[in-house]
Amino acid sequence: MFQFHVAPSGDDSSPGSAERPFATLERARSAAREASGDVVVHLRAGTHVLSGPLELTEADSGVVYQAYGFGTSDQEEAVVSGGRRVEGWRERDGVWTADVGDLDFRQLYVDGRRASRAGIPGLPGAATPTVTGYVTDSADPRGWRSPGDVEFVYRGVYPWTEARCGVAGVSADRDTTVITMAQPAFAWAAELYNSVWDGRTSSGPGLPTRIENDASFLREPGTFVLDRSRPGRHVLRYLPLPGEDPERAEVVAPVLETLVRAAGTRNVSFRGLVFADATWLRPSRPEGFVHYHGSGYYEGGGVETAVFGEGASVTYPVASASIPACVTLKDVAGVAFENCRFTRLGASGLGISGGSEVSVRGCDLDTLSGGGVSVSGGRDVTIEDTWVHHVGLEYSGSPGISVSGARRCTIARNEIADVPHCGIVLGPGEGARVLRNLTVDTMGVLADGGGIYLSSAQGSSPDDGALVRGNVIEDTRTRYNFGLYTDYGASWVTLEGNVVARADSTAILTVAPPLENVVYRGNFWDADPVGHDSPPAGVTYEGNVTIGDERELNAATAAIRSRAGLLRPRPGSRSSGS
Repeated sequence: MFQFHVAPSGDDSSPGSAERPFATLERARSAAREASGDVVVHLRAGTHVLSGPLELTEADSGVVYQAYGFGTSDQEEAVVSGGRRVEGWRERDGVWTADVGDLDFRQLYVDGRRASRAGIPGLPGAATPTVTGYVTDSADPRGWRSPGDVEFVYRGVYPWTEARCGVAGVSADRDTTVITMAQPAFAWAAELYNSVWDGRTSSGPGLPTRIENDASFLREPGTFVLDRSRPGRHVLRYLPLPGEDPERAEVVAPVLETLVRAAGTRNVSFRGLVFADATWLRPSRPEGFVHYHGSGYYEGGGVETAVFGEGASVTYPVASASIPACVTLKDVAGVAFENCRFTRLGASGLGISGGSEVSVRGCDLDTLSGGGVSVSGGRDVTIEDTWVHHVGLEYSGSPGISVSGARRCTIARNEIADVPHCGIVLGPGEGARVLRNLTVDTMGVLADGGGIYLSSAQGSSPDDGALVRGNVIEDTRTRYNFGLYTDYGASWVTLEGNVVARADSTAILTVAPPLENVVYRGNFWDADPVGHDSPPAGVTYEGNVTIGDERELNAATAAIRSRAGLLRPRPGSRSSGS
């Protein structure tokens, strides 16, 4: 077996030994390709700053990348980072300012803490939408110092959406202020967001619920803005928290969008590593982020209309793109992540597309702008004993774990906590197993979802359908949710022995399109599901128990609870999302 070592203080002209390690992962990858037989690359303690994504191909098969001392009491913390440290601060009137050249980013981390972008709660004055933007009687927007960097946030256009569109310019028109929005994002939003509900018609995104990223918004300590008004001469401004010192603080701007990209790779393992400090820049461009559902967003191509009974409809995209991940796998086989952490990332954490026999075990995913783990296509993916929390910090529709188009995917003994929308999502697929997971504090921001959410066909027979068993779903927060939610034509699903408590609604049996070949059996609730007294033809509802008293429910379900959630001791919380 060949063993190579990499250290931030190393030298790429060295042999890569324990005594004389390489300096970069790129050099270690080259050495591994030249070796014959099994290879282990040991990452020593410290931050391994990438100059670009670490690209792995079939030529990199059979390599283990692991923290030095992995699995022992002497394991070191090795961070694979796409960030750059910001230095050269100037301080004036309590605001720190730094020139960052052509660096572009949407997040900032100060001593490991995620700083929020500075913002205000909506448009000032009496504002009305126009075809190209807005008109307001307030003069405040004329004082924005870099209007082209300002971003409007639209939370709840639909209960499950949160869009982001940029500003193109601000001008005066007599006593009013005209705000022109960036295109094509604003036109796409007008095309997508059209609904009729309870006799009310809504068209376009409406007024923003929040406005971000201008120096005039720097009012809350711990927030920042990035001024890109002068190309190549960007300026970062940060309003510090009490006690922070520009001479001592470690301020990191994430600049890479992808840390690791593996395509066609076979039998590669990552053990005990931290993947950190990456961004996602597309929402800052004129296309914006016209969100629809989950991790999906609209980028043109037309919409269709879904009708929900008489007088109720919404438009939805013909096709959607998905928020990318900062660590991506495409058509790989036998790739494993063990006891890794994904943190401080500006998109989703880990994305798996196609391939087979990928495993994610004992990992932590936290402080992410997007979702935790996403699986699209492929087969035999296992996500187990993994803690997903404080995700969706920038894109509130993002689920903790999502799977779509996959075969025989297993999601078992995970904990999903503090997420803004769904905990676990199953789109169309075959043979999924969702077993003994714990979801807590899901649906914290957006509505119409659940702790566990399924839609569309999950197979074609009892033999290849989805099984959802032994899960505990607690504290599904936002009003208008269903803790355990089979939706939109879900079929060939068996849900048994689950526990749902403290949700707006525990479950719903009548949806459109209707459920087919769905079995609810032996579940425990603290309130009856919607439609339990007259299940539709496609639903079997048998042996379920409703116990309204919390202490009695806990006692009756103690055995289920003891087997749900992480296999390992729950880690202490190491971050707080904002």
